[in-house]
Amino acid sequence: MKIISIIDLHADAGWRNVSFLKVTTDDGLIGWSEFAEARSTPGLTSVIRQLSQYFIGQDPCNTTVIHELLRTITRLSPGGISAQACAAIENACLDIRGKAQSMPVHALFGGAMRLELPLYWSHCGTARVRHGKFLPADFAQPLRTLDDVVALGKQVRELGYQALKTNIILFEENGPRVHSPGLFQNHSHWPDRLVDKAMQEGICEHISALRAGVGDEAAIMIDLNFNFRPSSIRTLCQVLEPLKMEWVEIDLHDASELAAIRQSTTIPIASLETIYGMSGFRPYLEAKSVDFAIIDVQWNGMVNSVKMAALADSYDVTVAAHNYHGHLSTMMGAHLCAILPNFKAMEFVVDEVPWMQDFLTHPLQIKNGVMQVPTRPGWGTDINETALHAHPPQ
Repeated sequence: MKIISIIDLHADAGWRNVSFLKVTTDDGLIGWSEFAEARSTPGLTSVIRQLSQYFIGQDPCNTTVIHELLRTITRLSPGGISAQACAAIENACLDIRGKAQSMPVHALFGGAMRLELPLYWSHCGTARVRHGKFLPADFAQPLRTLDDVVALGKQVRELGYQALKTNIILFEENGPRVHSPGLFQNHSHWPDRLVDKAMQEGICEHISALRAGVGDEAAIMIDLNFNFRPSSIRTLCQVLEPLKMEWVEIDLHDASELAAIRQSTTIPIASLETIYGMSGFRPYLEAKSVDFAIIDVQWNGMVNSVKMAALADSYDVTVAAHNYHGHLSTMMGAHLCAILPNFKAMEFVVDEVPWMQDFLTHPLQIKNGVMQVPTRPGWGTDINETALHAHPPQ
């Protein structure tokens, strides 16, 4: 079996595009993966196209060779866009290998420990503030006040989710806003990324409103992203400690500083989603900087993700899957979660455009906040190209 073509396809998903890689073989088998060229990854599609030329004529089922060839080509520029481009190619080849052997991808790595995954509702409320016009009005009610946040918490509970994660949403005089100076320059406290008293109070009010809606038993996490410097993170952790947080999530590229934050608070610390590969993971694990290590299959590729999770397990660290992309990415992350002995949680963004499920030939199966891991060959779905064409990319 040989690869004869590799092409990228894109579709409109409301406030962004979703992107897929299609690898076709001379036997007629097709493998799919998802990737995301966004503001933080400009040129990713071009990099994938450049790398793809090396794989025409290769056997996609020999994923050892595929993995090592990708690593060889990008050795001088590891991580970041290079890693995400490699992951797109490798993940599509794994889909082909699973189909060729009539096995789900998780079986290629030894088999599933679980076929039911509890999901947490990620970006809870964030899309309703930022992108409410794209969401179905009968499901995603606008967030204008803290009372609306209480109602959102009740909706999370009614749909059966036992955990949620939110971002920093501040309810101010001019209405709610998502505070994100670490990622967008038109936010207050850009670029100093400091916390002020009003912000501390606003974050506590937001979390308290969610707690009032979702109840005492549900887990609540907050993602601080890159939005604060270490001193401000420590301040926020002190403020959040009475609110019984499941974790505080942080992006911080300094293992010793992240470890110091972990030691300064009783709240568990989750991080590492933007750290690539085992060599990137190792310093953070050695520094004992996290309670929960977050891994993204779409960004790292399944092979690297399995290795990273095994490395985390050797330090007795639990793993959560990172996933704020589309539904094929959710499928890919589910195969990782299915095989892990050190599994903590699977991320899932509930608020999406109504047609997101149409992009899959076999949509996600989720009931009461629990996802069924596919047992069909490969990832367990193909991409519906007719649906992609019906929603051309922006």
